[in-house]
Amino acid sequence: MFSAVPRVYPLLGMLGGYLLVMRTNPVRIALRDGFRCNLRFKRLWFVFALLALAYSTFQFAVFTPLQSAADLRLEQLAFWDSWHWPLFSQVWRESLLHMVEAVAGIFDAAATTFPLSVIAALLLIANWRGLHRSLARALRKQFGPGGWLIYLGVLLGALASLIKPLIYWQLPDRAQFLSPAHLLQTSAAVDTVAFVFEYLCAVYLQVYLITVCLAWIKGLHFREGALLRFAMRRFSFVLRWLGLVVLASTLLLRLPLLLAYFRDVPGVLDYLPAGRCAMAALIISFSAMQVSLVLHNETLREAFRAHWQFVTRNAFRFGWFLLICGLHYWFLAFSDAVIRAAATERPLALILWQLCYDLARALVTGWLLASWVCFFRQCEIGRVNRETWIRY
Repeated sequence: MFSAVPRVYPLLGMLGGYLLVMRTNPVRIALRDGFRCNLRFKRLWFVFALLALAYSTFQFAVFTPLQSAADLRLEQLAFWDSWHWPLFSQVWRESLLHMVEAVAGIFDAAATTFPLSVIAALLLIANWRGLHRSLARALRKQFGPGGWLIYLGVLLGALASLIKPLIYWQLPDRAQFLSPAHLLQTSAAVDTVAFVFEYLCAVYLQVYLITVCLAWIKGLHFREGALLRFAMRRFSFVLRWLGLVVLASTLLLRLPLLLAYFRDVPGVLDYLPAGRCAMAALIISFSAMQVSLVLHNETLREAFRAHWQFVTRNAFRFGWFLLICGLHYWFLAFSDAVIRAAATERPLALILWQLCYDLARALVTGWLLASWVCFFRQCEIGRVNRETWIRY
């Protein structure tokens, strides 16, 4: 018992330092209001939890299927000393990459929508709650005749999302008319097109959650269907910025991987981490673009100007906000890397940890997204340091 006491001191020190930072940082008011908004509207974290659990279930079913009932024995959770605990040097690089991408997701798209994007495609095509009609009308008013081309591109991505599960689960055994090489090339092309729709779907959900936070800040009452259609109209203003993000992502990440299926591209996977870091850095560098376009009827040029003004006027506080986001996401990413490396060949332990991790990450993401909206609004109205609570 006495030999274990010194191990508690570092933990107490880290906990004390964390509480000190959270109580004294210059963006604590926005973090507090975001936490209260997250408690008021459970959908802020529930949407992220649902998407994460669906994606984790898909990954586990495809890549880590259970072999027998022995994989679910409770003995896997015992004997911690026999787990393969990694060294810090073995996991810190991976955790930093995931941390940077997670922080960038607050300002772009914080969730992966596959495989639920299949349901989203069906709902969009079926005009659920008038979203299909709202999308077509918003694109026509925002882009004129060119809006129909974007509309057709969205529908093409939705159809690719519907075909994507069939390619991965049905065609490998039944596609007698395609050679294995042609099947891989076809699946890669369909996956690239479907990725655009999945990304747009994720951004739309984030725009919807931003409007929920804005309604809470302003004390507004709303009907669910009306807010979904309003978010679709605001989503059309974000599309110009999304086009630049999709173009950069395609050039840095998707296009090299797609070309590797058609011709030999040496070391294509070696450049993937650098490309992911570059995309995350790009999004963080233009972090206020999305929320500015959602909250204001701005052109892309006006959004760039507003972003520059926001960063120059609030650089110190915004740096602190990034630091708080990075601190939480790094702890989650580091814990995930350690547990996954330690629980190798323990499916039950991995399943339980994945459930806990997805829930914790969803709660943190919902909280930080709401805090980001609160922080942005407080900076806009010049009341960053107010101490009064939002009373509605």
